[in-house]
Amino acid sequence: MIGIIAAMNVEMESFRSFLQDAKTERIAGISFVSGFIDGKEVVTAVCGIGKVAAAMCAQAMISVYHPDSIINTGVGGSLSNELSIGSIAVSTAVVQHDVDTSGLGDPVGYLSDLKKIEIPADRALSEHVSACAKVLGLKTASGIIASGDQFICTEEKKEFIRNTFHAIACEMEGGAIGQVCYQNRVPFCIIRAISDSADDSSNMDYNAFIEMAAAQSVKLLYASVRA
Repeated sequence: MIGIIAAMNVEMESFRSFLQDAKTERIAGISFVSGFIDGKEVVTAVCGIGKVAAAMCAQAMISVYHPDSIINTGVGGSLSNELSIGSIAVSTAVVQHDVDTSGLGDPVGYLSDLKKIEIPADRALSEHVSACAKVLGLKTASGIIASGDQFICTEEKKEFIRNTFHAIACEMEGGAIGQVCYQNRVPFCIIRAISDSADDSSNMDYNAFIEMAAAQSVKLLYASVRA
């Protein structure tokens, strides 16, 4: 079984239209819709925005459905010159840029319980997604994806995240989902279609391009599940 998590309906609705024999179950206020795509069992959820919602959803999905892997799909901001609006960031690892115990002598982003900053994504799954993107002719880059409970919309914050973590994209859920998957030993991958440049123009770009970017993400997700 493949688990699919998105933060918003716009990132999930069209993908769910491909499900056969769909069934819905509500757990912890989240609707989990399961079914089949080309004979492959899939469970989907729209978790809501932010790390708490994402973590709660991921743990519920793992505890109830026991997926073999989880893909978190959606849109994000670019931190790399390689990623323009509509292109795709694929995770090699995730970080949480808003975790900060530096006052205790830790580096920013350090997860004390795990004793690490970067949580590695599943290499085989990430390479599979990237290969599917290449077949589709989608422009992609692989690297670290940074998460935090903030919409990044200033050049100063963008530069801080890029320089501190060497991340290629930013968003608000992947780091939490990655941590939950890592602690449950479930392979994961984060996919982010770029909707904005994570700078002073982000609020305008995001509203203009979110639907297009979400469609790119769903296109890649569907191809990755079928392949």
